Amino acid sequence: VQLQAFGGGLVQAGGSLRLSCAASGRTSSSYTMGWFRQTPGKEREFVAGVTWSGGSIRYADSVQGRFTVSRDNALNTVYLQMNSLKPEDTAVYYCAARRASRIGTERSEYDYWGQGTLVTVSS
Repeated sequence: VQLQAFGGGLVQAGGSLRLSCAASGRTSSSYTMGWFRQTPGKEREFVAGVTWSGGSIRYADSVQGRFTVSRDNALNTVYLQMNSLKPEDTAVYYCAARRASRIGTERSEYDYWGQGTLVTVSS
């Protein structure tokens, strides 16, 4: 599976962005998808995840109520709608896929990664 994340950019605090992650290759399998983010000198941290069916969704406490993850399996695409953005949301955002049916929150639990897209929130 190949993943490509896009949609990052520069936005003012309080603004919104929507990230997309397009999957290609062996997309017939049922992958759980996750979004992570990373800033220089810090570990890559879990942001949100969604199971293949969309029936289970999980968020990090720091984005709960502001971010929404969704997926369109017909388009092999996962989205991350980010509202009420804060400067501390500035990071490179990565999408990831895992073959398991449960949402993982650790980087090591994911099998495939996209290249990342930079989100910068100005104050």
